[in-house]
Amino acid sequence: MAANAIGIAIYLRLASNGWRIPEEHGMVPVTGEPFLWAFALPVLGIFFLADVAWGVTLLRRKDGKGGLWWALVAASWIVALVVDFYHH
Repeated sequence: MAANAIGIAIYLRLASNGWRIPEEHGMVPVTGEPFLWAFALPVLGIFFLADVAWGVTLLRRKDGKGGLWWALVAASWIVALVVDFYHH
């Protein structure tokens, strides 16, 4: 859980470099946001793979409490993605 919290913070920090500045809305027709957002993708990918592996392990063990923690982590990543895409 702590590793994912750190990963979410790193992801949002890297992704925030590509967020549009509200004051410049409409003034800058092309921004570099896709290129800057690409720096955040490796963080997202690494944690996605790690969390999928963690989920598979939980399914094999049939651990009830672990599934709750996994769902909380998944919800946290979804919130982070919503925050990121809201700022684009």
